[in-house]
Amino acid sequence: MKQLLLLIVLFFSVQLTYTQVFDVEAIKTSGLDEKRINLVILADGYTVGELTQFETDATLFMDDLFSQEPFASYENYFNVYIIKVISNESGASHPGTAPDEPGPPDPVVPVLSVDNYFGTAYDSFNIHRLLYTPNSGLVSTVLANNFPMYDQALILVNSPYYGGSGGEFPVASTGTDASEIAIHELGHSFVDLKDEYYPGDLLAEEAINMTQDNNPLTVKWKNWVGINAVGIFPYGASEPESNWFRPHETCKMRYLGFDFCAVCKEGIIEKIHSLTSPIDSYNPASATINNPTFPIDFQLTVVAPIPNTLESSWTLNGSPFATNMDAVQVQESDLNAGLNNLTVVVNDATTLIDIDGHESLHFSTVSWSIDNTLGIQDVEANKFNITMYPNPSKHYITIKSENTLGQTVVVDIISMDGKQVKTIDISNNERSQINISALSQGLYIANFYANDVLITSKKLIKN
Repeated sequence: MKQLLLLIVLFFSVQLTYTQVFDVEAIKTSGLDEKRINLVILADGYTVGELTQFETDATLFMDDLFSQEPFASYENYFNVYIIKVISNESGASHPGTAPDEPGPPDPVVPVLSVDNYFGTAYDSFNIHRLLYTPNSGLVSTVLANNFPMYDQALILVNSPYYGGSGGEFPVASTGTDASEIAIHELGHSFVDLKDEYYPGDLLAEEAINMTQDNNPLTVKWKNWVGINAVGIFPYGASEPESNWFRPHETCKMRYLGFDFCAVCKEGIIEKIHSLTSPIDSYNPASATINNPTFPIDFQLTVVAPIPNTLESSWTLNGSPFATNMDAVQVQESDLNAGLNNLTVVVNDATTLIDIDGHESLHFSTVSWSIDNTLGIQDVEANKFNITMYPNPSKHYITIKSENTLGQTVVVDIISMDGKQVKTIDISNNERSQINISALSQGLYIANFYANDVLITSKKLIKN
């Protein structure tokens, strides 16, 4: 999960020798770094006497970020750190060379040459508001020296003028709409969301919220069309803008000051799910019980969204045992002679994701092997990501399984009268194309099993 940086290039190695180690401070701690998404905010254009202001500015941004959905619901999944990078001079450079230099009624930005640490400057690529640093290698080196376990970094620039940029490391000023700019740019860098105003021919490409498919039956956000003002809107009235489509008219990826649209919220949650597990810890955590005393207690500690949308299902030897419980007790009478399997599956049932129509399924499991006389013999924790598409489909579906332990997943396709019509084994990281053309039209259920335990089910529509 973490981006542990290996600086093997000579340039980075030389730079590492001279790069200063800065003060690092946590401004939000939700859990262990290895079990959270670590957002790191770096200072630029803050002198040593302005570092208190940097902490204030970073905290204001953080508070704004976690006041907006879906970050508000998933605040508990994040730690936030600041790196107090010291610049020789305050602010950011402004060459004054961009052809779109601001004029009335916008404030005039003075031409400046500033000795800041990362070299952030306005007028990048001949766009005045594009506040950017070309020194991404230096940013990587600072992160490697000071906080290598970051998941996403952002540069906050001590400048009162509007500006920002995306890229690997988003940049935002502290001027007008500072937090909105930073959150918008995080949409680019953290999730790969695209602008919902036309970004130009070089940046126009297929993405979560940008497509050339305007068919409501096949567009990638088809399950949201008609909900929460989601539609299929052209970027412009003439080519090439008219060949590209966005899901919403007033998403934050188009206009600052608005919410993320439903499609972008879903994409952000997908990213969060891909980086973290909702299971923070579990007990028993190892095979340590011998000559067990009954009942045996089993417990989960989960990372709950706000409000809690997690669901859990417990099975014992493949049969339902408990639902939506964080703790259960197993009696000796519940067990068969010999080896037994207790498994809990945890998934997020948030309505911010279109569950039935969504391609990806994320869920986490813990399995305990229990001998009725010897106690707990084995404990395994796993994290799954399963994708199934297209759905609906007429001829073929593609299924891919990824899981931490590399387990093979067995897929049973069941008709609505309960008959098993197809079984497929999916190896880890394998993408399998399955021919369903012989099936009758209608609704089916795809059941997914790991180690003979039903871990999830998904509706499949055959056209």
